[in-house]
Amino acid sequence: MSQPVENPTNPAMFPFVKHVAKWIATSGGVGYIPIAPGTYGTIVGIPLVWLMADLPLWQYALITTVAIAIAIWAANEADLAWGTHDCQKICIDETVGYFVTLFPVDKHGWVPLVFGFVLFRFFDQVKPPPVRWLDKNLAGGYGVVLDDVAAGVMGAIVMWGLEHFGVVARVASL
Repeated sequence: MSQPVENPTNPAMFPFVKHVAKWIATSGGVGYIPIAPGTYGTIVGIPLVWLMADLPLWQYALITTVAIAIAIWAANEADLAWGTHDCQKICIDETVGYFVTLFPVDKHGWVPLVFGFVLFRFFDQVKPPPVRWLDKNLAGGYGVVLDDVAAGVMGAIVMWGLEHFGVVARVASL
């Protein structure tokens, strides 16, 4: 299993930076919930995606890309601070993975938000290839976050199909 990647230029982080990294890595603290922190990390993504629903796709993509980069940094730094790898408290990876799942679809209404939640959690839990490989073989924050991004890509493909073939609209009209 891969370990967090040490920062050779600053091996002793400032205490404030450690706290910020932990706060981000735990999606604002929900990672400290002892039962199903990954599910709560995904739930954090729901109102954030809803707030971004009216953004042009390029802005949503930019925010998601920046969030993924910050998540990789925060996950790595939190693991270093705790002396762990992919600590259960880290759930920012689920938050950004959910962002990816909703990327290709209309984010208005409860149906896509719920479908995206269920699909992302499914792919995150089952970890089909290459999700499991990324989790096991990438070091540090990359391994923590990019497996969830891959699960999000799988969810996004299914979400696109559900929207393209009218399933989301049919369920929303019930």
